[in-house]
Amino acid sequence: MAEESLQYLNPETVSKLTNLNLIARLVVEGFITGLHKSPYHGFSVEFAEHRQYMPGDNIRHLDWKVYAKTDRFYVKQFEEETNLKAYLLLDASASMGYTSHNITKLQYATYLSAALAYLMIKQQDAVGLLTFDETIRSYMPPRSVGYYLPLLLKELQNTKSAKKTNLAQTLHQLAERIRRRGLVILLSDLLDDPQKIISGLKHFRHNKHQVIVFHILDPYEQNFNFSRNSQFVDMETGEKITTQPWHIRSAYRDLMSAFIRSIKTQCRENNIDYVLLNTREPFDRALVQYLLKRKRIGG
Repeated sequence: MAEESLQYLNPETVSKLTNLNLIARLVVEGFITGLHKSPYHGFSVEFAEHRQYMPGDNIRHLDWKVYAKTDRFYVKQFEEETNLKAYLLLDASASMGYTSHNITKLQYATYLSAALAYLMIKQQDAVGLLTFDETIRSYMPPRSVGYYLPLLLKELQNTKSAKKTNLAQTLHQLAERIRRRGLVILLSDLLDDPQKIISGLKHFRHNKHQVIVFHILDPYEQNFNFSRNSQFVDMETGEKITTQPWHIRSAYRDLMSAFIRSIKTQCRENNIDYVLLNTREPFDRALVQYLLKRKRIGG
């Protein structure tokens, strides 16, 4: 059963499902099952006592340290409850529709957003959703109640990639719109001017938000392992170029590495968590990064 749950951390596996609520639940359950094998344990606050987990208990109160030692679930009785307001910022621009295999960047970001929303609401944290391309498309303010999750997931499921990116300008607009201090989670391929992107992210930091950036790329965008003469089409402008990939592969990889390094370095300098992901990568590393950030923030 444990191995069966772990398979749902694989994007290829969950992409075969159509119900986003089911995907979110299976990803989180797979994550919980595999967490005791991880070096990260104890995402918790102080508690007074334990009791054995019963069906229907909130998974927020499970003690991962005890589970790692005993392979059994125990519930913590908290001395003090803490709550967080989180904002999922989902890039739905045309470039997010790219894929070299079965899963687009937008699909991957959608599955991860759904799992994060599911986990947050189960933890009784408030989560909201903002989708955007060159402008803000939709905004759902943070809520922590259970009935809000299906509404968030429906909005995610209906989000399609379209239009150009104006990421930097949109980040500034979002920073002005989100007044209540909280955790901002950006899911994007960041295909824009790095300096302008960092300027937008710094706007959130100036407003005292905590920030995580999930930088989502397709593997071929990172390694450029195209093997035949190819025509490349800009998904946002329609501009085309025909070339032999091996002639430009080395230069492309150098430019992509420099692009990633620039964003990563500037995020670190501004106390912004940066996580590079590709669309073949299991979801557990992203979820662990969220929980580590959640622990550092506290209530």
